[in-house]
Amino acid sequence: MKNKTTLILLPFLVLALASLACTLVSSREEPLPPDILFQDDFSDPSSGWDQTETVDGSIGYVDGQYRIFVDVPNTDIWGNPGLDFTDTVIEVEATKVGGSDDNDLGIICRYQDISNFYFMIISNDGFYAIGKTVNGFQELIGLENMEFSEHIKTGDTTNQMRADCIGSTLRLFVNGYELLTTTDDTFSSGDVGLLAGTFEIPGTDIRFDNFVVRAP
Repeated sequence: MKNKTTLILLPFLVLALASLACTLVSSREEPLPPDILFQDDFSDPSSGWDQTETVDGSIGYVDGQYRIFVDVPNTDIWGNPGLDFTDTVIEVEATKVGGSDDNDLGIICRYQDISNFYFMIISNDGFYAIGKTVNGFQELIGLENMEFSEHIKTGDTTNQMRADCIGSTLRLFVNGYELLTTTDDTFSSGDVGLLAGTFEIPGTDIRFDNFVVRAP
């Protein structure tokens, strides 16, 4: 299994974001448990996440899930619900339904704008990393390259991902196993989100479900 030496790249064409009609926690008919700050099973296409489609790919609700499809090489696409948090524990189910296993997918936290945020990613050939984008430049934190873990399920399958953004501590779990803990204090708060992308081969198609943001 090869080592990944290429950082994920910003999109060649920034997707135009759809108008956000964010669903606030206080607007739900039933109150959430006190430790849950936000949750979405993507059954309601008006729950506030970005939705758009271009020749490079698309993001949006499909069959009760949130789909990110990337149809050009060396490109990442992401979506956000338009919220704001400080310390969070974020969980999601991520399923590959198409494209190469040589991809990247994961969770965003403390999102400021398209050029500034943290990301916790895996690939469907078994690699992982934590990183940040600062003023449009992406770099890994705590690792020089993406590293391999046997705890990541490979191929067209589902991985349970968890990302902790607590104070300056950033932590990535997959399928109940802690893969990496590192520290960084560039961002202290911001939106959450989901990301998927390609390396050399286009066609990455990821479905996300059961997104939950908890208080630490």
